[in-house]
Amino acid sequence: MSHITDPQLAPPGAGLPAIELFIGGRLFALKRLLGSRESFTAKFEQERVAIRDLVNSCTETKRGERVLIPRLRGLEDSSRFWSVGMTLDHLRITNSVFALVITSLAHGKVPQRKASTAEVKPDPAVTAAVESAYEESCDKLLAVVAAVPDLKTGVRYAHPWFGPLDAFGWHAISATHMGIHRAQIARIIAEFR
Repeated sequence: MSHITDPQLAPPGAGLPAIELFIGGRLFALKRLLGSRESFTAKFEQERVAIRDLVNSCTETKRGERVLIPRLRGLEDSSRFWSVGMTLDHLRITNSVFALVITSLAHGKVPQRKASTAEVKPDPAVTAAVESAYEESCDKLLAVVAAVPDLKTGVRYAHPWFGPLDAFGWHAISATHMGIHRAQIARIIAEFR
């Protein structure tokens, strides 16, 4: 486990290495082509359960401890020095954003604000209250998705890495995103053992 207190990392929003982004974009396009609302919802719920189990396996004290981990695929360099709580806070923020984007697109409106990975970074001083707020964000996102009759909307909103996506694409991102951060939480907890 690294005890670095202020590691030198790329700035928030710096993105992924070009080759990883290229391959990831192609894989994500294939995932959208072969996936369905039901498969993305099932994946989201599966990752949610796995995250809950991981969090429950970690003591409350350790959940707030920041750990420097190696960069995982799909994870910006600036996100490598987080705690379990910070990761939950990031998921809380992004799940809420995904729900808003899906709702807007379902109503034929494109959000005016540009999507930015730098703007969804967590609060380093997050408290244990984030756990229930994270769960609420999961519930809200799933409820929004269930309420939209057709996720293949006529309007699209640009993701910073994957370009313009309809509501279906944003739902696909939500499930994939949970998996990336489940792996991050697992790696943070592994550093405690």
